[in-house]
Amino acid sequence: MTIDELVLLLKASQATGLTTLQELILRSSWEGETYTNIASEAHYGEERVKKIAAHLWQVLSNFYKEPIHKSNFRQTLENHHFSEAHQQLIKEFNRAATAISLEFPSGPVSLNSRFYIPRPPIEELAYAEMAEPGSVICIKAPKKMGKSSLVLRLLARANKQGFHTVTLDFQQADKAVFASLDKFLRWFCANVSWELQLEPKLNDYWDEDMGSKVGCSIYFQKYLLPALSSPLVLVLNEVDWVFEYQEIAQELLPLVRSWHEQAKRVEIWQKLRLVLVYSTEILVPIKLTQSPLFNIGLTINLPPFTKEQVQDLAQRHGFDWTDGKDADSLMAMVGGNPYLVRLALYHLVGKGGLKGDLGQLLQQAPTEAGIYNQCLRQYVLALRDQPELGDAFYEVINTTNYLKLEPSLAYKLQSIGLINLEGDVYDGLRLRSTPACELYRLYFQQYFKKSEHFNNTHVEQLKQENQQLSVLSSLD
Repeated sequence: MTIDELVLLLKASQATGLTTLQELILRSSWEGETYTNIASEAHYGEERVKKIAAHLWQVLSNFYKEPIHKSNFRQTLENHHFSEAHQQLIKEFNRAATAISLEFPSGPVSLNSRFYIPRPPIEELAYAEMAEPGSVICIKAPKKMGKSSLVLRLLARANKQGFHTVTLDFQQADKAVFASLDKFLRWFCANVSWELQLEPKLNDYWDEDMGSKVGCSIYFQKYLLPALSSPLVLVLNEVDWVFEYQEIAQELLPLVRSWHEQAKRVEIWQKLRLVLVYSTEILVPIKLTQSPLFNIGLTINLPPFTKEQVQDLAQRHGFDWTDGKDADSLMAMVGGNPYLVRLALYHLVGKGGLKGDLGQLLQQAPTEAGIYNQCLRQYVLALRDQPELGDAFYEVINTTNYLKLEPSLAYKLQSIGLINLEGDVYDGLRLRSTPACELYRLYFQQYFKKSEHFNNTHVEQLKQENQQLSVLSSLD
């Protein structure tokens, strides 16, 4: 048994739980701290600490039916394991705690949330790269895979280390900003200045004859970075929006690369740490690379949850899925998609966590009555807005083999999370596409059938109306 397990067990088994001081005494005693040191750390008198500790040893002695005191505390309890009764206590405690702290899965998972699931070694790799002078981190994953939650933790780590942080979301930029490279880069620099609470001085560093990219670089090198006493972590969110404007993307991405390379020889550029966040592959041609893909710095592809991670998240919601059967059932429908998994657990807790609810939830999942209806309807709208994507996805869900799609269509479907891809685009090869999960295949097979039936019915109605009009037109 670990000290964390012991603290959790006592919180679950004691009617009044544990106070902050009681938990501190337990943890410090486990590490061999003296009562004097514990009292000093807690800012309490030593006699009071001893009195509370004596009560804790008595509680533990009664609980385990053997004498426990400070000197044998750790040695005795490290050899104990949870009984079935203890596991049940913790299960009920987790369920009650979850019901109180339950959060609807929307937006990034907050820093203090119990529902954030780390995906080792991704977090540690990102933290280590961010600490490197002049580093660039590219975070790529389809929507609702946890990019924003990871960025939130990167920013928290940067703030803790005393770094300056700025986040620019290109989705928030007016369409007019993308009218030209000059307009875009001036917007870019002005917003970074404002976020750093520095007065924008673009005209002092911008020269029409030198060009926008040189002006932007000089502005960072001579004004923004020297004004900062510590490194700047600059997060560029929703970079996909820039990809839609190829003339700007063709210039911006090589500019980012040049800043990264300058950091190797110009000290001031080592202050800049860039984080690029996007959902799809970069297909715009970039002159400074051998391929159309943007390869620079550390690239992080956020993977789906593993079975173990799904079980961990289920436990944090108060469920005992250690046998793996329920995790397998849920993943057979939604894969390891973090949002879809968490939404299912949210609804299961909301319905009381009854064992039979998961089967009912999965049965209704690909229907209009299911919990995913709103999410699925958003995909419907996206496919309606871009019929070529709808046609491509129709092919994907109605083939029994791997389907090869044109890269541009494949990457768009992947970016919104509807398909998984295998292969690459080098040498003209096409990508093999499959539905991202069974939920999407089942739902959209029914959706396309209904759409086809509607279209056929509509065509028949038009034919009948045309025939009636023809008859009427021949009458005097």
